[in-house]
Amino acid sequence: MRAVIQRVTQASCTVDDQVTGAIGNGFLVLLGIEDADTKEDLDWLAQKIANMRVFGDENDLMNKSLSDIDGNILLISQFTLFAATKKGNRPGFTRAARPDKAIPLYEEMIKQLSSLINKEVQCGIFGADMKISLLNDGPVTIIMDTKDKDNH
Repeated sequence: MRAVIQRVTQASCTVDDQVTGAIGNGFLVLLGIEDADTKEDLDWLAQKIANMRVFGDENDLMNKSLSDIDGNILLISQFTLFAATKKGNRPGFTRAARPDKAIPLYEEMIKQLSSLINKEVQCGIFGADMKISLLNDGPVTIIMDTKDKDNH
């Protein structure tokens, strides 16, 4: 799994002129799922996102987590995070999981993150043409890949 985590002061997702999810302070998380991903990858990534300390404390140091600031999450599925770009100019997406595998993992990520932050996670619509609006704060953008995790 790959996640692009952006610290935001506001973010929203619109599908067909309808807002499907909107948050104030928190994280906009773009989530890519590939065929090789497992429940263990999901568990690891959910914990990392929920506990990441990138919000400013009283000394303006990045020491606070989502729970410390009562922050929210807007989670957006994004298969294009697994674009293969080595050949030609048209990206390939063969590493991205097919919907029958990706949708259950995406839905489980929603459940886990909601449980970890003790509030509802806002979402887009899997596979839809989504319009994402955000105000990146900092800017702070973190890219995580479960293939890079330390197994210790």
